[in-house]
Amino acid sequence: MKRDVHEYEAEDITVSYDVERCIHARECVRGLPSVFDPDRRPWIQPEGADPDELAEVVTRCPTGALHFDRSDGGSPESVPEENTVSVAPDGPLYVRGDVELVSEDDEVLLEDTRVALCRCGASENKPLCDNSHRSVEFSAAGTVTDGSTDDGSPPEGVLRVTPTDDGPFHLEGEFELVGEEDGSTARDDDAWLCRCGASGDKPYCDGTHEEIGFTSEDD
Repeated sequence: MKRDVHEYEAEDITVSYDVERCIHARECVRGLPSVFDPDRRPWIQPEGADPDELAEVVTRCPTGALHFDRSDGGSPESVPEENTVSVAPDGPLYVRGDVELVSEDDEVLLEDTRVALCRCGASENKPLCDNSHRSVEFSAAGTVTDGSTDDGSPPEGVLRVTPTDDGPFHLEGEFELVGEEDGSTARDDDAWLCRCGASGDKPYCDGTHEEIGFTSEDD
């Protein structure tokens, strides 16, 4: 995975921005235009808002491109109580929670509360989304079928996500899968989700990655 992190410092708070993880969801620009203005340089000016308000808006960033560090004793970003995986129509898998992205040989690639995972198969920054779904005109419903294994317990704890070599995402740990298109949901604790873009059972893997020769060389 590529990283290109820039830091913007104010007296009470520092905002970090990873260019490689930004897919221009614009939650920051809509939430605090006094701080986030793409037409201004520097485009992030953290002194333009109250630190508490700025911290809240940063956590709206669905990809984890934005983070903050408080130097005023303010609260750090809290880990969400529940793990959710949102299936965006024609777009990525947005994961929120106590997320641990690991390789098949157990190397920790990323620990975060907000991650956008590529499911079109075309990202040049796999396993993360880089907006390539737009250029390749990826088309997929933002819905889920109920393959629920819900036992009534909240989807909490660590959610371990493994992008398997030339294959799907393996998710281990309690989570709720949410279809952004219609609000459909399912609960699971062990699932294989498509990341080649070609499954006939999206968001789940159906083995099509083997037929099309999907490669994960950008991981």
